[in-house]
Amino acid sequence: MSKQHTSVRSYGVLIDQDRVALVRSSNPRHTPPLWWLPGGGIDFGEAPEDTLVREIREETGLEVDHPRLLGVTSDVRRRDNGDRIHTVRILFTVELAGGEIRHEVHGTTDHASWFPLADLVEMNVADYARSAIESAQSK
Repeated sequence: MSKQHTSVRSYGVLIDQDRVALVRSSNPRHTPPLWWLPGGGIDFGEAPEDTLVREIREETGLEVDHPRLLGVTSDVRRRDNGDRIHTVRILFTVELAGGEIRHEVHGTTDHASWFPLADLVEMNVADYARSAIESAQSK
């Protein structure tokens, strides 16, 4: 019997010097590789802004500050096992505060990198991430 689950997550648009920080999905089924914004699940009792800072540090090695709410999105998808997941994404813009980019090990992402904004047109970027980046650029 399939299950239903809601996941609330925080993600950050980090644009610095006409480049954006993205992370790659570690799922080998994503061909070509799928890129999205750094971020992740909110722990019980954790503020979305604190989740954002923690997740960006875990996935990229970068330190960020000044989170500003950009928007909220949600979608419902079916997993391979038939379960349905409702993902609510709280999207922020953030500013680079330091650190050196590095890759997460044993997570839902396996690579972090800076990309020139102009290169995103030809990349496989998650729809929510592409929309959030475009929205952040227009602010």
